[in-house]
Amino acid sequence: MAEAASRDVPESKATLIKRIDLRLFSYPMTGVGPGGIDMPGATGSRARIAVRIETVDGAVGAYVGGQANSLAQAATCAKAVLGTDCFAREKAYENIRRQLRKEDRMGAGVIDCALWDLAGQRLGASVAQLLGGSKRSVKAYASTWFGGDGGGLATPEAYADFAEECYAMGYRAFKMHGWSDGGIDKDIGAVLELGKRVGGRMALMHDSACSFTTFADALAVGRACDEAGFFWYEDPYSDGGLSAHGHRRLRELIKTPILLGEHVRGLESMATLTLADGTDFVRADPDFDMGITGTMKIAHFAEALGLDVELHAPGPAHRHCMAAIRNTNFYELSMVGPSRGNFNAPVYTCSYSDALDDVSPDGTFPVPEGPGLGVSYDWDAIAEMTTQHVTIQ
Repeated sequence: MAEAASRDVPESKATLIKRIDLRLFSYPMTGVGPGGIDMPGATGSRARIAVRIETVDGAVGAYVGGQANSLAQAATCAKAVLGTDCFAREKAYENIRRQLRKEDRMGAGVIDCALWDLAGQRLGASVAQLLGGSKRSVKAYASTWFGGDGGGLATPEAYADFAEECYAMGYRAFKMHGWSDGGIDKDIGAVLELGKRVGGRMALMHDSACSFTTFADALAVGRACDEAGFFWYEDPYSDGGLSAHGHRRLRELIKTPILLGEHVRGLESMATLTLADGTDFVRADPDFDMGITGTMKIAHFAEALGLDVELHAPGPAHRHCMAAIRNTNFYELSMVGPSRGNFNAPVYTCSYSDALDDVSPDGTFPVPEGPGLGVSYDWDAIAEMTTQHVTIQ
């Protein structure tokens, strides 16, 4: 917890934000080939943004997340909150929304999550506690890399083999990202094989990441999901997961619930898609949807409609949100595969992990219990990997 404000700092000024550091850094990934294919021995890299927000009296909040192409927006967000009270997150949300009204607002998430960490650090409470949450752990699903020749997920049988491996570890839910070449035969084969091998034991999901090129192909895979008893069918075709009309028609023709929203930014857009009957499950992401503040707004919107909200991707902010959301089912442990490629940044100095094999025997991951987000970062390592450093003060 942060120390009390210094005696020479007026109490009314102590909590004002005086400095924000943004670092874009890149780190290596192994076991992942081009196009996100699970590939033994392959190497690649991924970039993330590290944020530190400091107040006048020296309290600090931090977060690591976001995407490389969001750095400029994150800097704009930082300028929008500089000099404001660190607890005034609703005001920050409105200021940022105004500043980024012509953008997709992807840069807002890292700033908002760091503000929530700062609030928890100052108050000696976890973000989950600040949100009113009580869950100590979250049920996870294994969410795969994509399939491809020569990789660890090259055949429908390989997906089912991996699902059984995940089941043995404790996972009770499994999502396949199939082949991203636009074809559907292998995806259908994998859907049916998964249903045959682990259906009834695991909740199963399919996510084409918008790779199917026609409505007819999306419908064909959806009907395979019906036959295999899938839990949901996500972002099936190349509209980008945006067409309320197209997905409403798809919903009328298949039984498997549709999940959209990974590519729909923020509360109003998600509400518009949902109210137009485009999706059954609502999607949200603290990195993508204006942080923890934006994610909880979407969750409460879904709750008001009697729908479930499913958070996209893993991370400490995601776990804290889930701890306070009633209407949610699974924590996405992505992207994973037999090759053990891990896309998460290796920057934690605490026990926090989103590695596939670190799941608890009951298929859960713990909600961090310390102040704020409950994690600590290796800032020396982040500095060594930094490719761009921006300071707003």
